[in-house]
Amino acid sequence: MNKYKSDFLNRAVERGFVHQCTDMESLDAQAADDIVIAYIGFDCTAPSLHAGSLVSIMLLRLLQQTGHKPIVLMGGGTTKVGDPSGKDDTRKLLDHEAIAVNMKGIKQVFEKYLKFGDGPTDAIMVNNAEWLDELQYLPFLQNYGRLFSVNRMLTFDSVKSRLEREQPLTFLEFNYMILQAYDFVELHKRYGCSLQMGGSDQWGNIVNGVDLGRRVDGKMLFGLTTPLLTTSSGAKMGKTADGAVWLNNDMLSSFDYWQYWRNTEDADVGRFLRLFSEIPTDEIAKLEALQGAEINDAKKILADHTTALCHGAKAARDAREAAEKTFEQGQVATGLQTVDLPKQDLQGGMAAFELLVRAGLSKSNGEARRLIRGGGARLNDAVISDETQTIGSQDISKNGTLKLSAGKKRHVLIQPRS
Repeated sequence: MNKYKSDFLNRAVERGFVHQCTDMESLDAQAADDIVIAYIGFDCTAPSLHAGSLVSIMLLRLLQQTGHKPIVLMGGGTTKVGDPSGKDDTRKLLDHEAIAVNMKGIKQVFEKYLKFGDGPTDAIMVNNAEWLDELQYLPFLQNYGRLFSVNRMLTFDSVKSRLEREQPLTFLEFNYMILQAYDFVELHKRYGCSLQMGGSDQWGNIVNGVDLGRRVDGKMLFGLTTPLLTTSSGAKMGKTADGAVWLNNDMLSSFDYWQYWRNTEDADVGRFLRLFSEIPTDEIAKLEALQGAEINDAKKILADHTTALCHGAKAARDAREAAEKTFEQGQVATGLQTVDLPKQDLQGGMAAFELLVRAGLSKSNGEARRLIRGGGARLNDAVISDETQTIGSQDISKNGTLKLSAGKKRHVLIQPRS
């Protein structure tokens, strides 16, 4: 039996998206009767978002699917300040050109998950630099600064935790929560936005926006947060030992993306299927109940669905086929990441550690040497025992490639070219 009147909240709660809400009952009533316009902000600190942002992205998708309107707020202005939430150090400040490049890359992500357009529930993308870049300092302080209590601001986790760890917090960063609150007020004035959503680390910033809207315009605004996700072993979502799990194909291949989800910990399969796929929850219950080796089938289904959403159905099928050939059938799969290398470089031979670096499997010669000494490097599925082993044209397989591996999960095909 549904607990809420609105389809949006029933499904959001059922699938595990809801952590806190400023007024669940009133938000539910509005979502049951009207189109709710809601936003989530994304600062432009990198040229792509990573899998850690997927909870927010999927929540916007669910919002749209249940008949409401998403706003994707690009932080062209707030990126110049830097959000202190969850950070020990001040973020590196980016110039206008770097922010523009990053924003262009991030925009590509949302086109995969949301329908944009001019319709009542079509998503729109807005840049907060439109209003933040035009603010005049003294008038802004007079109109809005007086409505914020420094005493209260010091109690929010984004500030409090930094101070407790005796890490420096700049005055620039301290202003971030004021600007985020002002974003909410502006979005309400311009678009009728009444709901701000975000991760639970944004709770203080979101509550500030709700309060500011009430103080300035007497409006009822809402805030809703999602749980901050870690894996069952405590690892941060969207990060691996090899780096971030990027959502743009030019920064992470669909094969590696599929592999990330295929390697989900057993205890996380059901939770991740609810959040990151659109499989009905009764089917998910059956999948997460699988035991032993059978749970791997559920992991493949998770990888299929997440990859299809991010990279397309064909890329997901190709990634699965390549993975099964590589890990289950011992074949060299053509779907693996390919690195071109001039034939002449291989004709004379190349030290194994050097080739690992050229293939992108190690960041430095020292790291490559350590990988080989630890038994973690393979050439055509055979362990490389000597870091100075010469690899050359004699090692090219019948299909015209070399297969290099770092550990059990990272594989590259070296493609000699003229």
